[in-house]
Amino acid sequence: MAKAKGKKKHRGLLDLPKAVETRMAEGRAERESVPLEAHAEWAGSDGRPDPVGILEAQNATRVPELVPIRHGRMIVSPFTFYRGGAAIMAADLSQTPSTGLRVQCCGDAHLSNFGVFAAPDRRLVFDLNDFDETLPAPFEWDLKRLVASFVVAARDNGNRRKQQRAAARAAAEAYRTTMATATAMRFLEVWYARIDAEDLLSELTGRLDKATVKAAQKNLAKARKRTSLGSLSKFAERVDDGYRIKQQPPVIVRPPDARYGDLERIVRQGLSDYADSLSPERRLVLDHYHYEDFARKVVGVGSVGTEAFMALLMGDRDDDPLFLQVKEADTSVLAAYAGDGEYEQEGERVVQGQRIMQAASDPFLGWATGTGARGRHPLDHR
Repeated sequence: MAKAKGKKKHRGLLDLPKAVETRMAEGRAERESVPLEAHAEWAGSDGRPDPVGILEAQNATRVPELVPIRHGRMIVSPFTFYRGGAAIMAADLSQTPSTGLRVQCCGDAHLSNFGVFAAPDRRLVFDLNDFDETLPAPFEWDLKRLVASFVVAARDNGNRRKQQRAAARAAAEAYRTTMATATAMRFLEVWYARIDAEDLLSELTGRLDKATVKAAQKNLAKARKRTSLGSLSKFAERVDDGYRIKQQPPVIVRPPDARYGDLERIVRQGLSDYADSLSPERRLVLDHYHYEDFARKVVGVGSVGTEAFMALLMGDRDDDPLFLQVKEADTSVLAAYAGDGEYEQEGERVVQGQRIMQAASDPFLGWATGTGARGRHPLDHR
């Protein structure tokens, strides 16, 4: 667990921020000290940590019976290995040139960690959807992991080297042009900026083939139906005294109490503590639901082995479910190289980092400290 840290001091409203010209001059100075060409190549050093050793070190803190599932998902292809290897790449990135310009990094910004989801106003947006590793760190780390993921995915899909290079260059160019556009915007315009999925599809329709557009439209249609009510028939079944989550071993199971003791009591207490991390209007919504059931659910690739649960809450009506996802938050893979963040509690680190990075975050994001399980758990709405 991270060391206890004091809260970061924030600049007062009467303190003047740096002028745009000043910040741009500082950026140009950083470019001179670390030129663009310095980022072009990477070569492993003689003292490079063993990649397999890094993964095995992570396994030491994970649920033993889930580790083989993690390995099984990683060995499917080079890209699935890349997805699960955030800790390996963090070690490699820490040895690369850096300007020292720090941002709130995702920490695992590969292309499969972007997706479509409903914003609080229920419009579909396209954005990052995984923040387990988020931490303040050099901005280049996220950018390099993202661009490299396009190369690995293109290679995995059988694309030629020329196409792999084109994908990487296109991703880097999109980042560069977007940042250039942002420099001419007011701060609040940047803060509220988001990518509307429908607008994005309309923009790309004329540039994509019909099959790709049709597949994208189908995915958007599925995303619109991805609600708690839609999940009720998929993940739960009616029993005499309410609903129970369907067991789908080994992905969805009720873990044995022998490992944790009274796990249901722990989950109930965790949900109560989680409510305390919400703002009053969010707690008001949660007060209209009661606990119904929970189960362990194996999610993702790199996070497999950390504890993850799905909790089913129900309102006063049979057609009013609320599913919450509960994930164990471990120390970020960036922490060993970028330093600890300002939050002592790892669940809070994930939640606050996501809120900083997203204009449209899940309104039910919160955190709690496990009272009998192994870690710190951020919660969100699914």
